[in-house]
Amino acid sequence: MTSVWTLAALWFGLALFASLCATYLRVSTALAEIIVGTGAQWVLGLFFGAAVLGADEPWIKFLSGAGAIMLTFLAGAELDPVVFRQKWKEATAVGVASFLLPFLGCAAAAYWLLGWDGRASWLAGVAMSTTSVAVVYAVMLEYGFNKTAYGKTILAACFITDLGTVLALGFLFAPVDYKTGVFAGVAVAVFAVMPWLTPRLFRRHGDKPSELEAKFLMLVLFGVGALAAWSGSEAVLPAYVLGMLLAGSVGRDHALIRRLRTLTLGLMTPFYFIRAGSFISVPALIAAPWAFLLMLVVKVAAKCIGVYPVTRANGSAHQEGMYTTLMMSTGLTFGTISALFGLTNGIIDQSQYSALVAAVIASAVIPTLIANIFFLPRHLLPKHAEAVQEDA
Repeated sequence: MTSVWTLAALWFGLALFASLCATYLRVSTALAEIIVGTGAQWVLGLFFGAAVLGADEPWIKFLSGAGAIMLTFLAGAELDPVVFRQKWKEATAVGVASFLLPFLGCAAAAYWLLGWDGRASWLAGVAMSTTSVAVVYAVMLEYGFNKTAYGKTILAACFITDLGTVLALGFLFAPVDYKTGVFAGVAVAVFAVMPWLTPRLFRRHGDKPSELEAKFLMLVLFGVGALAAWSGSEAVLPAYVLGMLLAGSVGRDHALIRRLRTLTLGLMTPFYFIRAGSFISVPALIAAPWAFLLMLVVKVAAKCIGVYPVTRANGSAHQEGMYTTLMMSTGLTFGTISALFGLTNGIIDQSQYSALVAAVIASAVIPTLIANIFFLPRHLLPKHAEAVQEDA
């Protein structure tokens, strides 16, 4: 166990360093963790070897995956049903534009400019069409936008975008067989029962030191996630749907949400974001930057062309519209999942996978950095969040 504790200490040391950097540089902690993960893998790898961080250790992969599931669930749980009903047209329009143009644009760029074959090009389009719910929610939470109608609308749009990504990946590549039917049937049953069962169970047995609420939610999330992985889908999608369905009960229990955030942000998400950053190979990007740069530029440009006019058409000012556009330009979870699916199934090769993953992770860093430095709509921040920013 010595190696396990040593590795755990190293990862939490990196997480602490990232938090301090985020505080002093006034950037998102998620963003700092991704950058720290990239730098740590590069610098430590030079002295101790590429496997020094142990990113493929089973327990690290578990904590990373659990962090993605829990963070996605919390993002869904913070959606206000009233706000969603009021803003569903805007959220849907932004989400569809955020998915469709990068999907088609990056697929075309991969085929015509990089010379990739048809299947690899479509896979590139899928991987680059995503918006990272995990990154966006982490930023919304850190600045306090998760408490505003503006932030909740962005989170709803993220769901629409990633739903398009999952459907595209499934229709183009994933096999549709009896496993898909089993997963769909069980998921629908769980989605139907949970909004009825959860508040009754929590009223009867909740609010005790045993933390029954957290155990129950993780049982359901990991159980449905396991079924999703078995069927060829991904665990984060049902987690987001469950979060949305429980927004009226779990989402309004502020004490429970605060405890879940502490568990998720304190223990799990540092592994998720640092591990994501560790996948970027700086020497490989320096040696062959063309594919990476092209995918990144085309993705962000397509997001801007598609999303910005929609935000303006729905009444957003320039600053708010640009911030929304850049948040929708982020990518991470579904993008890396799609790229890994392509590599595992022989749709893309190792060099294409590296370029796509690097572009996906860079899209989590660069648009977020630009958005928070130049376009942060401080006038929409809740008063207590704005005070925190001024005191920092």
